[in-house]
Amino acid sequence: QVQLVESGGGLVQPGGSLRVSCTASGFIFSSVVMSWYRQTPGEERELVESITTISGSTHYGDSVKCRFTISRDNAKNMVYLQMNRLKPEATGVYYCYTYVNRRGGYWGQGTQVTVSS
Repeated sequence: QVQLVESGGGLVQPGGSLRVSCTASGFIFSSVVMSWYRQTPGEERELVESITTISGSTHYGDSVKCRFTISRDNAKNMVYLQMNRLKPEATGVYYCYTYVNRRGGYWGQGTQVTVSS
C-alpha cells in the first residue's frame, strides 16, 4: 500500500524559513520522481518542485523560483522541501506526490504552511 505522509508545516513570519518533509512507504522510493505541490483556497494544485531519482531537481513557479530547494534521502524514504525567504503568497497546503509505474499517482494528506506576521 502506497503511503505518503507530510509533516513540518506551521506558521512562519515573512522572510523566515521552514522545511516540510514527506515520508514514503509501499513502493521502491529510489526509483520514482517525487514532487511537491501547493494548493490555496479556490485554486488548483500547482507544481512547486520535483526531484528525479538521481537527485536532479527542477524548479517551477516564478513565485518560489530559487528560494525553495527540494531534496531526498533514499535511505530514509523521505523527500524534503526547504523554503527560504518566505513570502505571504507561499501560504497554502503543501502536498507530496508521486507516480508509481503500473500503479498510478498518489498524494499525501497535505501539510498547512502559513506565512504571516
